[in-house]
Amino acid sequence: EQAGVVEGVRRVVLRPGVVLGREGGMIKQIFLPFYLGLGGRMGEGSQPMPWVHVKDLAGLVVHSVKNPQVEGVLNAVSPHIISNQEFVNAFAGALGRPAFFPLPEFVWNLVFGEERAVMITRGQKVEPRRTLESGYKFLFPTIESACKEFSHLVYVNTDSTN
Repeated sequence: EQAGVVEGVRRVVLRPGVVLGREGGMIKQIFLPFYLGLGGRMGEGSQPMPWVHVKDLAGLVVHSVKNPQVEGVLNAVSPHIISNQEFVNAFAGALGRPAFFPLPEFVWNLVFGEERAVMITRGQKVEPRRTLESGYKFLFPTIESACKEFSHLVYVNTDSTN
């Protein structure tokens, strides 16, 4: 972390958890199976799943740029600490679908590669203490609010400029 230090230059490092949003990443990969009622826990299910909505990740970037007191390493994760099973329940619930079909760890390793899959299958408990202390207010502070935003079959991104 010291390699990028430049005298007189403020540095902010965001460490995101699993980034959730309809137009990419994990949700894009799992939306159809979950929508068809074929979703389920990922790996064991009891592992922590540090997560952040993509719009909050973008908001943290803007917050960090606009506020000169923000510096150092910030955990870009929601304050709502959940397990993988809690995510599955919230996402399936927002879709109005059951989620009975677990996917073992090796499937996630094949789909995402071991390096990315480890965040889903063996997550760590991460708290956004410094992020909250910096004054950032999450747009999607709970997994239920996040899932509600991206769980529609026809998704319209209200922030899109296209």
